[in-house]
Amino acid sequence: MLRWFLLIFALLAAVLGALNLVKSPDWSYWKLAVLAGEYGHWVALLPLLIGMVAWSTRGTQVAWTLATVAVCVMAAGLLLKPTVQAWRVARTLPARLEQSFGHTTSGRPAFSLGGLFQSAPAPVAVKTMTFAAGLELDLYHAVRTDARPAPCVLVVHGGGWDGGERGEIAQFNHWLARRGYAVAAISYRLAPQFRWPAQREDILAAIAFLKARAPALGIDATRLVLFGRSAGGNMAEATAYTVPDPAIRGVIAFYAPADLNFAYAFGREDDVLKSPQLLRQFLGGPPETVRAAYDSASAYLHVGRTTPPTLLMHGELDTLVWNRQSERLEQKLAAAGVPHAFVSLPWATHAFEYNLSGPGGQLATYSVEWFLAAVTR
Repeated sequence: MLRWFLLIFALLAAVLGALNLVKSPDWSYWKLAVLAGEYGHWVALLPLLIGMVAWSTRGTQVAWTLATVAVCVMAAGLLLKPTVQAWRVARTLPARLEQSFGHTTSGRPAFSLGGLFQSAPAPVAVKTMTFAAGLELDLYHAVRTDARPAPCVLVVHGGGWDGGERGEIAQFNHWLARRGYAVAAISYRLAPQFRWPAQREDILAAIAFLKARAPALGIDATRLVLFGRSAGGNMAEATAYTVPDPAIRGVIAFYAPADLNFAYAFGREDDVLKSPQLLRQFLGGPPETVRAAYDSASAYLHVGRTTPPTLLMHGELDTLVWNRQSERLEQKLAAAGVPHAFVSLPWATHAFEYNLSGPGGQLATYSVEWFLAAVTR
């Protein structure tokens, strides 16, 4: 009986590790891929332990034991794949970021094994304020060694345009504040009750609120950066690209759909997000009937001379937003001569930065820190 349990658990660990090799199927719980990718270095201890137990209790069942140990080794290898691939990405990442945005000083490597076991950043003071009717933002106060106003990162949450909340992945906001940046994590009106461009209006209202109160809030109103994830990244890009503002020094978009016409064309009614339905309720219908709305919300169509520097990050195994979205935007930015960088993570899915110490989290924090230092100086 013990041998069966050991083999079953080894097989389950291997299946989990396989999510670092192939996209999570639509019918599966996609967040398991985050566990496999960003906590795999911890989970890998399980199959290694199972293999040791199997070997120590092998008795006369040598063939059975060897099969179990082989599965355990395979599972551990799959779970450690992100660690190896993050190390490879990190080898060239500083040079790529310097080529894109110029030189900055960083006191840490882009990725380290020791960093995998660091604790989350200590929280900073957070103040909630109303910036428009029914809409609030959380201001994370920058931790600085001087009295100068801090650059401000305005965070637009994800959630498919019809959900989500401004407190998502709050540990990233605390980390940014500890690096000397104020963070304004905002709410916005949600679809389907409110359609685009209502959300852009809300982002602009938050920017106006921060500018008007900048001295009292301790922020520099001339050094703002928009940062969004998924649907939030889409809106951050579309806002910055369509409403030029010299105060917006840059845009950061993680796993964001930059071209909603492209998203609708390749979306399926039965995919994990039912993405065509999300787009119709966000924009008011299909592209054939509300083309102007799709175009307005697609940063890909608005790249030009006034486009701010952009940092893109996307997992190649993302089930929710096809990484071709960021690839295509990167090509458009390159053709237009816009300073930019696209960091593609071979193992990663949505929310790869959830664990700041994980492979995706380390590369994300390193890239964001470099980008912010370059565009806000």
